[in-house]
Amino acid sequence: MQNVISAAEPLITNTTVIVGILMSILGFVFYTSSLSNKYIKGFYNIIPPLLLCYFLPGILNSFHVFDGENSPLTGIGSRYFLPACLILFIINLDLKEMWALRKRAGLMFITGTVGILLGGPLAVWLTALVAPDVVGGAGPDEVWRGLGALAGSWIGGSANQVALREILQPSPKLFSSIIAVDVFVAYIWMAFLLYGASKSKQFDKFFKADSKDVDVLMVKMDEKSKANNRMPETKDFILMLALAFGGTGLATFLAEPIANYVAQYYPDLEKFSLTNSFFWIVLIATIIGISLSFTPAKKLEHAGASKIGTVLLYMLIVTIGMQMDILAILDNPGLFVVGIIWILFHALLLLIVGKVFKIPFFYYAVGSMSNIGGVASATVTSAAFHPSLISVGVILSVFSYAIGTYAGWVTALLMQLVSPI
Repeated sequence: MQNVISAAEPLITNTTVIVGILMSILGFVFYTSSLSNKYIKGFYNIIPPLLLCYFLPGILNSFHVFDGENSPLTGIGSRYFLPACLILFIINLDLKEMWALRKRAGLMFITGTVGILLGGPLAVWLTALVAPDVVGGAGPDEVWRGLGALAGSWIGGSANQVALREILQPSPKLFSSIIAVDVFVAYIWMAFLLYGASKSKQFDKFFKADSKDVDVLMVKMDEKSKANNRMPETKDFILMLALAFGGTGLATFLAEPIANYVAQYYPDLEKFSLTNSFFWIVLIATIIGISLSFTPAKKLEHAGASKIGTVLLYMLIVTIGMQMDILAILDNPGLFVVGIIWILFHALLLLIVGKVFKIPFFYYAVGSMSNIGGVASATVTSAAFHPSLISVGVILSVFSYAIGTYAGWVTALLMQLVSPI
């Protein structure tokens, strides 16, 4: 018995050494993914960098190089980096620009959101009719908890996904499976949209859409980007971090008494996660980010606020990855079917609305990926049409970050309702 226990003991227990390993993994992934070697580029076309940032720490955890599940780094990642990166992403929210894009881009974005919000429960319900074990489970292994975290990713991004993971508390093994479903299904869908970008004229003909306004938008966004971009200074980085972590501190300070008050006087609200202090941390951090978007702090985006947010996000991702069991993806392969049904409903709803309102394929693609993949995927998809259209994807994605946690939370509750008992 003693030999079994010692075999399972981690090789490395020093937290400083583990931080060095995790940051080295990030450096390795980002350096190699930027190389021009055709074989390396081919590899990253199949295996996205985001997946490696989850799975390389997961491999080390699975082989007991360190004990990720019990590491203090996991709490630091979720409690410090997550609210901070949400604030930095949302600080760029431009509601005026969102309103200007409402007729086509906004319509397709909202359609995409509704497609995810309703598609998840539909996929769970249909799967439960045929194979209830696939979407069943008990306690932390209840599948709706993991799928709820996936909903956060598909209506926002990785930060929303991690927020819902903390709120819904799926087991590490279930969450590992969900990450695999997320990457497999979302990147196949993204590949289709990128292919569609090269055939956008044919798609526009199918939709009977007039794409002249896309050309006008292209010129407008190009001029705006050139007028605002500037080189960041040291004070810009200090201000970004001050707002991000100051806002995180304020959100944490307020969240605990609010959660305790709800737990004491409204205990029935526990089923809606309203007694979970982390829910309130994310909510207050989001409100802080939205509030800052109406102040001069918004201009920090021109100096790279979302880039700093992305750095914090990837530091968060490796702390999540270090808790994963990579073999868990083999436990429930039926979850891939759930993900495919889910994304097909999303795609079909966009197709119907696009056809009815004769909307160009660009708005179809960016409306979908600003939900499904967040800023990174929406940026890549927008750039496939024209680099000057990147701003449209960013504007919609920032809005998705603002609503992703809460729309994903509602989706999770709906999936709970239709899950087999």
